Amino acid sequence: MGQKSNPIGLRLQINRTWDSRWYAEGRDYAKLLKEDIEIRKYIVNSLPQAAISKVVIERPAKLCRISIYAARPGVIIGKKGADIEKLRTKLSKMTESEVKLNIVEIRKPEIDAKLVAQGIADQLVRRVAFRRAMKRAVQSALRLGAEGIRITCGGRLGGAEIARVEWYREGRVPLHTLRANVDYAEAEALTAYGIIGIKCWIFKGEILAHDPTAQDRLMMEAQTSGVRPAR
Repeated sequence: MGQKSNPIGLRLQINRTWDSRWYAEGRDYAKLLKEDIEIRKYIVNSLPQAAISKVVIERPAKLCRISIYAARPGVIIGKKGADIEKLRTKLSKMTESEVKLNIVEIRKPEIDAKLVAQGIADQLVRRVAFRRAMKRAVQSALRLGAEGIRITCGGRLGGAEIARVEWYREGRVPLHTLRANVDYAEAEALTAYGIIGIKCWIFKGEILAHDPTAQDRLMMEAQTSGVRPAR
């Protein structure tokens, strides 16, 4: 059996932190966890065009602060902020806490693992050749500053009768190096022949300091101008 570890779980508290940041005891924990899952599912499903990478939920005191990292923040905000107000009202019904929304723009979606994997999945649904979709994503990531990228597709590729796995790798992707800033994500493409799974690893350099918030801080520094104020 292969001893495989999720690159994100492996690096928690080393160079990245959790996407849900709060503390609860007893029954409160289960309730808040369920809320988090429902909030994330609602945001991702209701805004598929916004290219959402991740949703970070923080709960200081009686507040629920939700940060949405998206490549197209304009879709979430809407004209004069009308859509964001509707979204905030809907989310406040899901939780008993007061909701504050932050929209963070992702300036380089080509080197965000979740968006790359989702982009390939969307192309496979539109019947684009899987090799072309994978190669194009690899080239775009390297051109925009990634030090290495690996993409794996598994399933009935090209409508073949027998499922198989194909992968491409360019540059270096150090999976065992804990100080490596490796972004990892999975996506599923619902094709006519069945589900095709896509996995994506993107290596963005090394973080030498032992700092759990390093990845978040690097992301914010790269696109500080894209941060929308809390509402």
